[in-house]
Amino acid sequence: MANVVYRAVVAVVGLAVLAVGVVTIPYPGPGWAIVFVGLGILATEFDWARRLLGWVRRRYDLVMAWFWRQGRWVQVLGAAFTVAVVLATMWVLGVLAWAVSLCGIEWRWVRSPLGLGS
Repeated sequence: MANVVYRAVVAVVGLAVLAVGVVTIPYPGPGWAIVFVGLGILATEFDWARRLLGWVRRRYDLVMAWFWRQGRWVQVLGAAFTVAVVLATMWVLGVLAWAVSLCGIEWRWVRSPLGLGS
């Protein structure tokens, strides 16, 4: 019984960490590292997670090697896409309106479409 409870706890914690990692992938910071940690937690108890971790690490290494071999314009487009995702998320969540309001500026167009933020 203790083994089942332990595996369930590992599954819940591992999946929670993995979910946070997946959500944070497009943002600057440790998104992929969190994904690898979540899969690593799951891999301690589940063979499917161990196989998936190996596959994801290989794919990540291949994609990053490809990305750095590309011309500067592809790297700039990748950075621009990342900035666009971050700004869009900040806008939707109201962070952009809040940050602009700290400067004493009240622009309507930066307000969240969800009504979040200041």
